[in-house]
Amino acid sequence: MLQRLKHEQDVPLEEQVRAVQDGDEDARHYLLSSYQPFIATSVSKVCKRYIDTERDDEFSVGLMAFNEAIDSYSEEKGSSFLTFARLVITRKVIDYIRKESAYITTVPLDQSDDEDEQSTENWRLSQVSKDAFEQDQATWYRQMEIEEYNRKLKEFKLSFSELVSISPKHQDAKESAKEVARFVYENEEFREYVLAKKRLPIKKIEPYVNVSKKTIERNRKYILAVFVLLVEDFIYLKEYVQGVS
Repeated sequence: MLQRLKHEQDVPLEEQVRAVQDGDEDARHYLLSSYQPFIATSVSKVCKRYIDTERDDEFSVGLMAFNEAIDSYSEEKGSSFLTFARLVITRKVIDYIRKESAYITTVPLDQSDDEDEQSTENWRLSQVSKDAFEQDQATWYRQMEIEEYNRKLKEFKLSFSELVSISPKHQDAKESAKEVARFVYENEEFREYVLAKKRLPIKKIEPYVNVSKKTIERNRKYILAVFVLLVEDFIYLKEYVQGVS
């Protein structure tokens, strides 16, 4: 199978991933080798510096994360493999950096008061630095999710910037729209339809939900925006749109 995948450039990446999941270890080796530039770029965005594939431990973490993404990817969620792999790499590298930046201070029993105070101050400064680092990483990670989300929304002719304007004004209407989005996501037939057609099958949905056709049509864009959140793995953005997850 590997040779076929190598020579047929039109074969989708997702099909190559399926080959690995079906037991083709040669295909796994091929993907891990071919996508090292993608892995290095993904890791570099987290570390905010150039990543040496031969020397940086962060690259090794990213490589293992990419391998894990190959094994755990599922097309049923609707996202592309590279989108999914980038998120897995980002999380694993951030976790690695957090663990490496952990600071533990041990105070000897015979340490003087001055040394004890200095040690305590060093720990406090280190903790402040660590908290600031984690906050900065969380901010960056949230921004990365917004960029990925916006790319997915464009497939539905939507954008992140218009979420406020398309959101229902009343809370009950908003909750009803979310329920419709959940129903579409959880129904395999409707989910596949929306992923393929990039639109809602409003007439087919109406009999199954306690929402009128007119209301579904009015909130169509918001329903699609929530649907995209459900099919993707956006942790921060699911928290942003309360009650989606």
